[in-house]
Amino acid sequence: MKYPPLVLGSHNQKKKAELIGLLAPLGFEIHDLSQYPNSIDVEETGKTFAENARQKAVEQAKILNAWVIGEDSGLEVEALGGRPGVYSSRYAGKPFAEREKNDEANNDKLLAELEGLPIEKRGARYVCHIVLSDPNGKIVAEAENYCYGRILTERHGSNGFGYDPLFEIVEYHKTFGELAPEIKACISHRACALREFSEKLVQFFEQEKGEK
Repeated sequence: MKYPPLVLGSHNQKKKAELIGLLAPLGFEIHDLSQYPNSIDVEETGKTFAENARQKAVEQAKILNAWVIGEDSGLEVEALGGRPGVYSSRYAGKPFAEREKNDEANNDKLLAELEGLPIEKRGARYVCHIVLSDPNGKIVAEAENYCYGRILTERHGSNGFGYDPLFEIVEYHKTFGELAPEIKACISHRACALREFSEKLVQFFEQEKGEK
């Protein structure tokens, strides 16, 4: 079946690459906002990852008249009452123009807030919520999933982005910054959410085809 192109409501090339890795084999063509000069910056005002993901998808879809994927993800730390949560990408304040500087500042703040806390009290989880809006702004598929671990006292590894150098997968005794991308692509919050999401996408479009 020929699927319509799906637009990731983001300029993040690493997220786009993860989407392509999972959805392209199923026959989906993935674009991002860099290919759409009329795209808008959607303000994330939601209190949950789900609300932000839906905002990104719905508002962008109406502007672009396209099928848009909205995704919001971040880190929740038990000892911080779930912070940084939806503020994960801007935890240390207004985001820098360069992603790497922003990540460094966020990691520094997280380490400072958890300073002195023993490892057994540094539990955390990554959260990913992902949705698809049709060109009219109607949500037609969504999924949410998690990856559990803990926050170390110093950075390890240079792979990934965000809080990956601090986020240890206990079973592997390694952070996402140390694990090979192929492993992260199997066990991460985004990977788990995308697998569920991809099944729903295929089911939705197959059903659409059957009703025509």
